Amino acid sequence: MDGAAVGEFWLFVKHECTGVAGMQRSALITGISGQDGSYLAEFLLSKGYRVHGVYRRTSMPTLSRVEHLLDDIELHQSDLTDQASLFKLIRQVRPTEVYNLGAQSFVGTSWDQVLTTGDTTGLGVARILEAIRCVDTNIRFYQASSSEMFGKVEETPQRETTLLHPRSPYGVAKVYGHYLTINYRESFGMFACSGILFNHESPRRGLEFVTRKITHAVARIKLGLQQELRLGNLEAKRDWGFAGDYVEAMWRMLQQDKPDDFVIGTGKTYRVQDFVDLAFAEVGLSPADYVVVDPNFYRPAEVDLLLADPSKAERQLGWKPRTDLAQLGFRALI
Repeated sequence: MDGAAVGEFWLFVKHECTGVAGMQRSALITGISGQDGSYLAEFLLSKGYRVHGVYRRTSMPTLSRVEHLLDDIELHQSDLTDQASLFKLIRQVRPTEVYNLGAQSFVGTSWDQVLTTGDTTGLGVARILEAIRCVDTNIRFYQASSSEMFGKVEETPQRETTLLHPRSPYGVAKVYGHYLTINYRESFGMFACSGILFNHESPRRGLEFVTRKITHAVARIKLGLQQELRLGNLEAKRDWGFAGDYVEAMWRMLQQDKPDDFVIGTGKTYRVQDFVDLAFAEVGLSPADYVVVDPNFYRPAEVDLLLADPSKAERQLGWKPRTDLAQLGFRALI
């Protein structure tokens, strides 16, 4: 075997043995251009990973959240609705770990785009799992499940064993992906797990989500650029944490000896009204002067209360949230 052949063989062996002591692990993140994807990319880079990111081709650039990482990560165009491109990508990259954070992730939009939500958020999970199964079942897989799966909650707080009762097309699609992840784990012996993440926010959250909608509007009102803030159900209760904390939990799940599913949250719940009050207090204004309840923002089926029991994650993963709602820093979110 000549020198070039030896070199190629060694590179092949090194690639196949990713994760062995002393060798660089690699991760593939779908949805890397989103809030969670950008924080996870930063976290994995800090752990010495080679990070690959999947993004969907659009007519306008969508990489602003990872712009500061472009020299350190490798980006690939693909789509959760395209089985062939996903298979080709998994075979090309051969990552140690795959984190599926890509989805149609806005609950409100799922009512208007039911089929798209099902195809991307639900069937997209099936396409990735099938690609991994066909290429290499040793690849570890993380599925981003959601507290929206609990919907009309059967018990409070919600834990891993709580009955799922989704109240939106988004929640239904997430339930499909969640149970399919369990099915592939049990059927094919794959290291596949789900993180049932409760609401998590950051300055990188999209403006269409209620937390950023509120804080962005508060800033504009303070500056005289906006006169009112129109919202739906102010009594809805959510368990809000910081996205930067939650990506560590994702990683910890894939470092365990056995795959399992975990609820990730703070164990505290706040009303939307509480969030509104805190945001307006930050700029010295009264929400009563600006907030208008608009029935158009109510959903066909409301989710009234979400509250996590993260005790299993604390016990088995050694993970605890470091940031609660009051500590998020409203000036940063604005």
